[in-house]
Amino acid sequence: MSDDETLNERIDRLEIRIAYQDEIIEDLNKTVLAQWKQIDLLTRRIAALTDRIQEAERKAGGPSAPEPPPPHY
Repeated sequence: MSDDETLNERIDRLEIRIAYQDEIIEDLNKTVLAQWKQIDLLTRRIAALTDRIQEAERKAGGPSAPEPPPPHY
């Protein structure tokens, strides 16, 4: 093999490798974006549930104190 053929072969392999890496990076980017959206949705749901619990506690007179133990204790 001549030096030119060897160089061209190396360049071809590098171009193929870069093409696969670009595809993998794009797939990873899509995965991270989907996960971010899911985390954002779950965070908003937790906040909404927290608000609902606080509102229910407020309407019920606040967090109730624990019941005293029965007299036989």
